[in-house]
Amino acid sequence: MSADKRKPVLIIGLGRFGGAVARTLERMGHEVLGADTDPRQVQAFAPEITKVVEADCTNSATLQQLGVLDFEAAVVAIGSDIEASVLTVLALSDLGLTNIWAKASNEKHARILERTGAHHVVFPEQRMGERVAHLLNERLLDFISFGDEFAIAKLAAPAAIVGLPLMMSECRKKYNVTVVGVKRDGEDFIHAIPDTLIFPEDELVVSGRITDIERFSNI
Repeated sequence: MSADKRKPVLIIGLGRFGGAVARTLERMGHEVLGADTDPRQVQAFAPEITKVVEADCTNSATLQQLGVLDFEAAVVAIGSDIEASVLTVLALSDLGLTNIWAKASNEKHARILERTGAHHVVFPEQRMGERVAHLLNERLLDFISFGDEFAIAKLAAPAAIVGLPLMMSECRKKYNVTVVGVKRDGEDFIHAIPDTLIFPEDELVVSGRITDIERFSNI
């Protein structure tokens, strides 16, 4: 189903996280309804997303007026007010919304959100902190963690495998990582195959356990 035929998405809380989600969904072609209790945020986002309202979404009646069941999903991006965050998730759940995403500030907050009806809980600050820490390793150029010890990373080709085709470097056997692809300056992305030869300036996209990727980047 194309994005323009999907139900709109409700974003509750237009701070840094909620605002980023709203803008990105809008760019992707979704209709977005943003809601915030701060009139300044409402005014700021009015030109940027489909519709924005000043509303207290801890109130079930308010959510009903917004037509919450017409939405494909709701994102509760309230971070600083834990009570408001939990009450909003509870109200959405009570009204029967089946795709609720919520931002958590810590593990305890996350457990409460899950118990009150959130289907997906995210830790944006924690994830960004982990990503920055890994990128401080100069050989890691980009890093995405899946939250279960696995990740995909872009890194400079380690010297130990330069000049070898992948089947000879045996990355999976020796280092427990899989080379997914290769990016060379001025060329399109190359999907890795056993015969792919690694050049000195290549950037590799690899997948595996975080500890193995870190070890591989430093060989």
